[in-house]
Amino acid sequence: MNDRIPGFSTLAVHAGAQPDPTTGARATPIYQTTSFVFNDADHAASLFGLQAFGNIYTRIGNPTNAVLEERVAALEGGTAALAVASGHAAQVIVLQQLLKPGDEFVAARKLYGGSINQFTHAFKSFGWNVVWADTDEPSSFERAVSPRTKAVFIESVANPGGTITDIEAIASVARNAGVPLIVDNTLATPYLIRPIDHGADIVVHSLTKFLGGHGNSLGGIIVDAGTFDWSKGDKYPMLSEPRPEYHGIRIQETFGNFAFAIACRVLGLRDLGPALSPFNAFLILTGIETLPLRMQKHCDNAKAVAEFLAGHPAVAAVSYAGLPGDKYNNLARKYAPKGAGAVFTFNLKGGYQAGVNLVSNLKLFSHLANVGDTRSLVIHPASTTHSQLDDAAKVKAGAGPDVVRLSIGIEDKEDLIADLEQALTA
Repeated sequence: MNDRIPGFSTLAVHAGAQPDPTTGARATPIYQTTSFVFNDADHAASLFGLQAFGNIYTRIGNPTNAVLEERVAALEGGTAALAVASGHAAQVIVLQQLLKPGDEFVAARKLYGGSINQFTHAFKSFGWNVVWADTDEPSSFERAVSPRTKAVFIESVANPGGTITDIEAIASVARNAGVPLIVDNTLATPYLIRPIDHGADIVVHSLTKFLGGHGNSLGGIIVDAGTFDWSKGDKYPMLSEPRPEYHGIRIQETFGNFAFAIACRVLGLRDLGPALSPFNAFLILTGIETLPLRMQKHCDNAKAVAEFLAGHPAVAAVSYAGLPGDKYNNLARKYAPKGAGAVFTFNLKGGYQAGVNLVSNLKLFSHLANVGDTRSLVIHPASTTHSQLDDAAKVKAGAGPDVVRLSIGIEDKEDLIADLEQALTA
């Protein structure tokens, strides 16, 4: 067994965890503490100087969180990870290491509406500028690159439409530009797609969604692939230049293939402070234990529901990459052969008002702004998550006025179909 590489389901249960050495507790304990006692003055100094690994203060690291970080890094095939308070916090921490005021990053137009808003508006106050590109045309990423570009950002499975991104094609663009590819893998999870295997340098997640899986805890995570040379070309001074706050050490030189994860922790999380609660880390860890079982059920149910909707007279179109003939079906078979995910959209013939009426008439589906729950969820993006966009931008983001987004849960598929049938009839 020592020579065997554990399978995905085994890692989902065991990676990063050991019985508690003091009590023998099998479940990872919740270390609900703000701070940790040092052995002596020299021990404290070595921790603060990054000369030794250990616990100082829960804003920077915590033993419960550390198990979560090691587990997700193992599932994604990365070298290290950092857990933070939310998916949005993960994006801020990542880009803070890469961008200075006036720098740019290229991002896919097909993104979660909150990310579009964050990139377009909130990041302007940092002097970070987004340039948009179209994942359906990977060459548009190449055209968007400029001397100021410091990163490329995509989603493996785009929210809200569930479209599949050609990761390898865009990774090639990023590699030729000499910048890292950041992939938000929230909707796919590593059970369906491992972006690092396809050229990603950094992976981020909203742990709130499928990894936690139960709609009870906010969280985010950053996974370092360990594949990018941060010293090349002096583009990334946070990692390549001496850090005055740590006696002049160079993060990349000192920490090698997990340098980016360390920089995110000691230069980002330490100072910006979006720490993940150990209690939330515990709940998310518990959710990850059943990730393979849940994701397969999510995908199987989603395909059945999509097939039903595709044949319904009130539905104009269904965007689900798992359907034969869908525009993204070939990419789904290449990147996500176990299933095309559980989040997708469909268009109603009655337009905006039909979308509003549908979400009002569903009874089993919960009408709320989340995805990745065990429960099935529904939302009308044009009136909610994407309402800040103008109509043209909504359509580009896959959230036009007639679009309804579903996040399919793990209930019996027959019950989900029956609920949609009665609501469409009503």
